[in-house]
Amino acid sequence: MDMGAAVKKDPFLESLPRPVAAKLKGFKEETEGVRIQVATDMADSQSFGERWLVVTDRRLFFISEEGADGTVEIPIDRVREVRTQELVGGGVLEVETEEGPPACLHYSSTLRPKFAEVADGIRHLSKGEELALPTEVERIRCEQCGRMLPEKDGICPFCIRILDTIKRIAGFLSPYRWKVIALMATSVAMTCLDLIPYYLIKDIIDDVLKPSIDGLLPLERGIELLGLFVLGLVGIRLVSWCLNLFNGFLRADLAAWTGRDIRSQLYGNIQFLPLRFYERRKVGSLISRFLNDADRLETFLLFGLPYVLTNAVMLVAILGLLLYMNWELTLYVLVPVPFIVLASLKKWDQLRRYWNRWHAKWSRLSTHLNESINGIRVVKAFAQEQREERRFRSRNDELRDASVVAERVWFIFYAVMNFLMSLGIFLVWYFGGRKILHEELTLGVLMAFVAYIWQLYRPLQFFSQVNNFLTRAFAGAERIFEVIDAKPESFDDPQAMPIPDLEGRVVFKDATFGYDPGKPVIKDIDLQVEPGEMIGLVGRSGVGKSTMINLICRFYDVDRGVLEIDGMDIRSIRLEDLRNQIGMVAQESFLFDGSILENICYGRPEGSFEEVLRASRAANAHEFIIARPDGYDTVVGERGGKLSGGEKQRIAIARAILRDPKILILDEATSSVDTPTEKKLQEAIKRLVEGRTTFAIAHRLSTLRNADRLVVLDEGKIAEVGTHEELMAHEGIFFKLVKTQQETTSVMAVGGGKE
Repeated sequence: MDMGAAVKKDPFLESLPRPVAAKLKGFKEETEGVRIQVATDMADSQSFGERWLVVTDRRLFFISEEGADGTVEIPIDRVREVRTQELVGGGVLEVETEEGPPACLHYSSTLRPKFAEVADGIRHLSKGEELALPTEVERIRCEQCGRMLPEKDGICPFCIRILDTIKRIAGFLSPYRWKVIALMATSVAMTCLDLIPYYLIKDIIDDVLKPSIDGLLPLERGIELLGLFVLGLVGIRLVSWCLNLFNGFLRADLAAWTGRDIRSQLYGNIQFLPLRFYERRKVGSLISRFLNDADRLETFLLFGLPYVLTNAVMLVAILGLLLYMNWELTLYVLVPVPFIVLASLKKWDQLRRYWNRWHAKWSRLSTHLNESINGIRVVKAFAQEQREERRFRSRNDELRDASVVAERVWFIFYAVMNFLMSLGIFLVWYFGGRKILHEELTLGVLMAFVAYIWQLYRPLQFFSQVNNFLTRAFAGAERIFEVIDAKPESFDDPQAMPIPDLEGRVVFKDATFGYDPGKPVIKDIDLQVEPGEMIGLVGRSGVGKSTMINLICRFYDVDRGVLEIDGMDIRSIRLEDLRNQIGMVAQESFLFDGSILENICYGRPEGSFEEVLRASRAANAHEFIIARPDGYDTVVGERGGKLSGGEKQRIAIARAILRDPKILILDEATSSVDTPTEKKLQEAIKRLVEGRTTFAIAHRLSTLRNADRLVVLDEGKIAEVGTHEELMAHEGIFFKLVKTQQETTSVMAVGGGKE
């Protein structure tokens, strides 16, 4: 591994050029610590150039590399407001002070995400708060070549090593190498057989027809030879047809198997990727990899690679035959070839750029389609059908425009190639005809020569077309490899400790974590939870309650400190053992489109029907299940859409009971149901939590009365710990939250009474 690549640079502490560093040295005191140091790419609102923003713990500096009076200095304690505004093609950072107009720093659209974080960082510093900046910023341009990326944080198609990509693509065929060899062999044999008839036609003209017409060959002998030649042509065609049939069977078989392998490997990798991967990508973009990219890659494997080989063989073979028949005419044939090759090389990058743009538009359309279908209830509830239709039409038009541009460029290129190729034919007819008139060439050779030229131009046309074909295939392949190469969760870590039977002791020791390490969500958490203890996590939205749950499930790992399960660092426990002993009931439990029985057994497929019945009775679900005509075989629909919210929650609780976890997570499990349903759910939950270490998050704070302890979080830290009664007596944060909720409930009740 390249150690230099392993050390990531801080995106907010860029290296200063010497002139800027010299200017800063004249203003900054040695005791001042630099907190932010970034460059813009615009000198002002209308011209490109470089200006620097340097933020210390005392002052802000706007520094221009050129010009003596280009430095603006602002004391940090004089900053009243910091904001960013989006402009056409860029944006501006405005720092407003207590006196005078705001200081402005312009930047292009590429730097918008970065300067949004810079503005937030300056805002924190001006208020005397801790600086919190992300360690990574969304990449819009390629760091190597500077081109715009098709997707944020995506891959740059122009920096791909084509040979490496081809090797990786060919790797999908390696399990079927003997079938591939047979496919290639039959393809080459068919190509060679296709070239023989033209040579036989030359012999028919020169050795049969012309001598017979000139009276040099007896008529009976001529007819006999003609019949033999025709039988030879029929035999070649018959063999070629049989090979073509066998080749088609092989191609169909390989297409089915490799297509399955590509989709299976892609889906298998997606299932084991961490949640961070999904946070940076839209669902539509991932689906597009299955529907479009996998299909293009499969097409390339089964048609592209064999065609490249057969056309290469045909090109070499025909050139050899042409040189053998007449080397002078062959030179005329090759006159357009350098122009064709140069034009193809020149158009390669342009076509690839257009097709990558098309893919980006397609991903955007897929994302919109996925969101609008999944959110159809919201769309209809707010009567936004026409708006969504307009948005879809806009994205569809963008896809059309991108497709039209790419296809037009390709069509023009293809038409020019055809014209250049036809020049060789004209030269051969003229100079070949002159040779016949001077009796330096036979008519049969010229006819065969012309026929072979058209066959020669066929692979040349293919190699000119292959630009279009390969750009699509390579772009799709790299997007697939991006998923395949993404680092999965550590399910197969050989050093992980197997723990098939957890006790359920959970300990946070000075734990700090942020979804971006530069912006911690929870800070310095110290908490010890004993086996069987029920802990209620309380606090305003965004204080870190769900984050603690995510760490216990090991969806993420702590940035600093330790999280222990049964006295062992959670990172040293085998991931499968850990999650097999954790059960979760979320606010909106996800049900799969299958039967109720299948959904209850999802966490434990081997569970018997008797165990399912016990779990559903404990979850107060058995009664409503057997009331349905199909009972436990009732299909719940996509996302459980055929069931009510309370019914879905009870099935989720039954699923958790059947799993029999040692650690239980209740994340707002009763917040989205009515009071009678909540009562049934609370009864089910009471049975569920018995003997398990439980972490509960609840919107209604009164539902946490039965918790052994309540942990109150505030600004990412533990502010209070105690029982419900102790915290109410303390009259701290929890007391205020309860009172606020009670007042809100009272107001809503009064309002409902008036209505």
